Amino acid sequence: MSTTVSQSQTAADAAAALVPSNVPLVAVPATASDVPAEAAALVASFVGAPSAELVLVAQEVAADALAAGAQTGAALELGDALRPALEAAAQTLGTGVLESTRTEQAGRVLGSDSEVFALQQDGVTTAWFALRLRATPAANPTTSQLPTPRANLRMLYDVEMTLTAEIGRTRLPVRQVLELTPGAVLELDRTAGSPADVMVNGRLIARGEVVVVDEMYGIRVTEIVSGTEPVA
Repeated sequence: MSTTVSQSQTAADAAAALVPSNVPLVAVPATASDVPAEAAALVASFVGAPSAELVLVAQEVAADALAAGAQTGAALELGDALRPALEAAAQTLGTGVLESTRTEQAGRVLGSDSEVFALQQDGVTTAWFALRLRATPAANPTTSQLPTPRANLRMLYDVEMTLTAEIGRTRLPVRQVLELTPGAVLELDRTAGSPADVMVNGRLIARGEVVVVDEMYGIRVTEIVSGTEPVA
């Protein structure tokens, strides 16, 4: 069930890069006792290998984005503003599913077994990220009937996963996102007629062409993508 310090740091760095902030944030190792126990923490469970609880305490640093959204009528919920940071951290852990976010007090979800990082601006902490691995049964070398990896995988066969078809992407500052109005045109990074990406939990698994099936959009898969290939 273990993860290395470098893996935890990589997850923290990925989260720090997507936390709404006017200046870049740097993830610095800290301890659970450093985090205010009463602070609101956004928590999401990651089911994979390893499975973990991802925690982000960043309400204050995200306040500007939330306030700007309220002024333009495109108000963002705290979970919506911070979930991309949790998704980025989850992707560094490997294949798995990131569940819906929930809000709890930091003191209730952080413990001595949590890998905690202070997200800092010029040495000043403005947010926190934590990774808490879920306990799994210890291996017993004397047991003759250990479950095989394939048997463990079969336990997940009936778990539903959300597939997303993506025709292209673009990057915009939060300010421009909040200023979007009906009729606005966004230029994507894909030429007309290019195949759409089929994603699972943010990971590219296939490509295909957009079709119409009984007046509903669909994707005809034309290519299965290896797990090491980056998103176009």
